[in-house]
Amino acid sequence: MEPINARSIINDAAGAAATAEASPPVLERRRRLSPAALAVTNQKVRAAYSPIVIAGFVRLADFGLIALVGIALYLGYVARLDGFRWDYIAAILGMTTTAVVCFQAADIYQVQVFRGTLRQMTRMISAWSFVFLLFIGASFFAKLGGEISRFWLSSFFLVGLAALIAERLILRGMVRRWAREGRLDRRTIIVGSDENGEKLIEALKQDADSDLDILGVFDDRNDARALDTCGGSPKLGKIDDIVEFARRTRVDLVLFALPISAETRILQMLKKLWVLPVDIRLSAHTNKLRFRPRAYSYLGTVPTLDVFEAPITDWDQVMKRLFDHVVGALILVLAAPLMALVAIAIKLDSPGPVLFRQKRFGFNNERVDVFKFRSLYHDQADPLAAKMVTRNDPRVTRVGRFIRKTSLDELPQLFNVVFKSNLSLVGPRPHAVQGKLQSRLFDEAVDGYFARHRVKPGITGWAQINGWRGEVDSEEKIQKRVEFDLYYIENWSVLFDLYILLKTPLALIKGENAY
Repeated sequence: MEPINARSIINDAAGAAATAEASPPVLERRRRLSPAALAVTNQKVRAAYSPIVIAGFVRLADFGLIALVGIALYLGYVARLDGFRWDYIAAILGMTTTAVVCFQAADIYQVQVFRGTLRQMTRMISAWSFVFLLFIGASFFAKLGGEISRFWLSSFFLVGLAALIAERLILRGMVRRWAREGRLDRRTIIVGSDENGEKLIEALKQDADSDLDILGVFDDRNDARALDTCGGSPKLGKIDDIVEFARRTRVDLVLFALPISAETRILQMLKKLWVLPVDIRLSAHTNKLRFRPRAYSYLGTVPTLDVFEAPITDWDQVMKRLFDHVVGALILVLAAPLMALVAIAIKLDSPGPVLFRQKRFGFNNERVDVFKFRSLYHDQADPLAAKMVTRNDPRVTRVGRFIRKTSLDELPQLFNVVFKSNLSLVGPRPHAVQGKLQSRLFDEAVDGYFARHRVKPGITGWAQINGWRGEVDSEEKIQKRVEFDLYYIENWSVLFDLYILLKTPLALIKGENAY
């Protein structure tokens, strides 16, 4: 038997990749789209940036920049002459906090403002001047004017203002570049290609600062009420085409132009569309029934009613990504010795690569390659997982039985989390694209199955720690998985992720349904 070393394990990993690439292609059931819709999906689209997160980082940058300028000037001039005093540092931090609050009150933390120059600069200079006038007034009434260096104060005002102007000019260039790349647009589709749809599109286009990019309209009707071009936007297809369309290109918002009175039609459409990770709103611009202003959210001046919101967005997405990469990297380092032992055991037990890649469903039904330790005999590998592993399955090796029972075969998915970012530590488990219950694919067996793909899949999840893991041999098992996955999506928090992660080892010890 050949010796086991790190180089042979790396070669085995490469062999696994080659095996996966040589495997038969995944048979996909894809709906045929219209030429107009295909023209949109074929356009190159970059990932979107959240305006809320951008504004948050600008606030942090402002705070850090102002504090840095104030402290640097103090240490470079005042502290050298009079010695170090903490009251100056406290004053600087207080002025910095006040400045950020005043900038917020001046309404300059908006992406639309970041794009301009005159409005942004005048508001910022006014707010910055107000902060110093406020500080001078406070120090006068507190009889501290003689203790504050006038040279430092005037330098802080001028250098701080110059630094803020330079920062805003750099930010303006970045935001304009992102706008050209489409990263700040909300890619929107309209449901309803009729007179109401035309009025809605015209109202949306009247807002010069709108970030909406209207891709087109969808409508099921084939009579004269359904226009081929609605408000200058092409009709892209029927309602059933929206799900496929949104999986081929980035869609951020689905906006219904139908009146509230069309309740039955709207409910039928929502039943099809709620599985998508997008915001869904109902336009209220033509409705005679009016609610309180707080009941609406607005797109420019157009009132809308929120129906569904995309889960885990903005700062939640940032927090989850940080959690995945920081905690995932730590777990990977701690698990490295154990993973090496498992790799050696697999190599000694049967010929073939240590790792293999399997096609799984990812976010929004994206196909992702998931890394796993090989637990089947190499000549009986099943990269598409077309046949579920069952109790006493003859394809499973001796080591494979142990690592599947303890879920050690899942440890290489940490590479997906830390390096490829197509998995999370916690989330709905990524099912195989050909996963079946008897002769039916999972999405055919469970209504709303694809709603679990509105978030990134995970190594462990709420369903797994509640006992719903392993073999799927009954309709109840797949329904329960989906039920628990949807509960997780609706109730996500960082603490919930941490709780699931800490409970996972206890669930693995039980080893229920894992073969």
